[in-house]
Amino acid sequence: MRTEPYFQKDAYRKIFEATVLAVEGQDVALDATAFYPGGGGQPHDLGFLQVGAARWPIVASRRQDDLIWHTVEGTPPQTGTRVQGELDWERRYALMRTHTALHILCGVVWRDYGAKVTGGNMQPLQGRLDFEFENLQRELVDEIEAKINAEVAAAHPVRVDFLPRAEADQHPDLIRTKINLLPPGITVVRIVEIVGLDVQADGGTHVANTQEVGPIRISDYKSKGRINKRLELTLEPTITST
Repeated sequence: MRTEPYFQKDAYRKIFEATVLAVEGQDVALDATAFYPGGGGQPHDLGFLQVGAARWPIVASRRQDDLIWHTVEGTPPQTGTRVQGELDWERRYALMRTHTALHILCGVVWRDYGAKVTGGNMQPLQGRLDFEFENLQRELVDEIEAKINAEVAAAHPVRVDFLPRAEADQHPDLIRTKINLLPPGITVVRIVEIVGLDVQADGGTHVANTQEVGPIRISDYKSKGRINKRLELTLEPTITST
């Protein structure tokens, strides 16, 4: 059994139909889903499953081997049931904008300062990345903020591609973290490219163009060690997508 992950190729798919493959307690595995199960610092999606008038809020989702499981409230639908799923789109789109903003930040810091990422996390409209910086002063933070907003305004397309693992391993710059976090069992690597700025191995969801991110503010910076500095960013809440 396998779940087809619609989000890997179409991050803008909000509504979908699927069949229940298995049920374990409150967890439901589907043959296809648009719900991102979490990973790489991006939280899992929220939303609901529906059959007619019956509706099951989804409060969590996770990947286990080839299946994506959705934790629902209430008595779950039975195996074999045809359901409709719908994302909490406002939250998902905010996460897409945030994730792309973090890639813009990562791309600028890598290009101009050669610093790798040592950690990161995100929530809707806010996120943080830790970098191998020895020194980080306010003047440099302001410089980085100006540069990342210039890349937003440049309206770079954001593209997704897939490479065989052997080919991806020939491009070490695809991994921007200090430690390679790609599980050894992955045979095909998903690549997210901000055209003209950044190319990384990444499994999360992104907007289609950097302009959709909107203004980025570096809201805080701090030292997390001798050569480990944190940049925190915040986005405007007014950007929407239909």
